[in-house]
Amino acid sequence: MPTFTTLALPATPTVTAPDGSDVRVLVGLGRGSMAHFELAPGRCSAAVRHRTVEELWYVVDGEAEMWRCQDGHEEVVVLRPGISLSIPLGTSFQFRAKGATPFAAVGVTMPPWPGMDEAEFVAGPWRAG
Repeated sequence: MPTFTTLALPATPTVTAPDGSDVRVLVGLGRGSMAHFELAPGRCSAAVRHRTVEELWYVVDGEAEMWRCQDGHEEVVVLRPGISLSIPLGTSFQFRAKGATPFAAVGVTMPPWPGMDEAEFVAGPWRAG
């Protein structure tokens, strides 16, 4: 028999991600987990690469730039509400909030997020902070 889970967006961050973004942990299943990521205006995440997971993001608020690099291919894209993007396994990435409102996205991690040791720090194009 299935076990259903329903969860409202937590009012305050559950944890701080290794990249420095505020995370509100949402629901998950055996093959994936979901979270709401937020980065304050003017802040820049640390550049990281995941060891075992890949992610899908959907932007819900604010604006940011996202740098992604994998196997010699590198790009920077502008993120606004309504944009979705993938972060395949082995991709280095970094994002920075632009504008006057926090940047927020919902991300799905596959398999589920295993813990803080998942992210390894890499050299990125921008200074974190």
